[in-house]
Amino acid sequence: MKVTRVEEAVKYNPPKHHDCYAMHLQHKNLGCEAPYWVGCSYYLPGAKAEWDASPLDKIYIVLEGELTIEFEDQMVKLGPMDSIFIGPGENREVRNETNQVATMLVVMPYPPA
Repeated sequence: MKVTRVEEAVKYNPPKHHDCYAMHLQHKNLGCEAPYWVGCSYYLPGAKAEWDASPLDKIYIVLEGELTIEFEDQMVKLGPMDSIFIGPGENREVRNETNQVATMLVVMPYPPA
């Protein structure tokens, strides 16, 4: 078991993210032994994560607000408690097109050693 209090969460700067503030809630750097990490990202109005494709699976869960996630061939808007699985190699862009802060959980495995 590993409890992380929000006061213990570790801030990080995800690459290619603008006006987005993130912290690890569960991560090996916090002593968590899970094979994945969990982060919380706050997207300010107008914030975005640039087009990118990760070689790893990821799950996004919107807790508050609304985020637009665009793919090569489609676009989806996620609201509170909506979630999306994004597979390896799927190119995506994430945007907050609203005037309210959006909060999202991110769940991802670690890269292979």
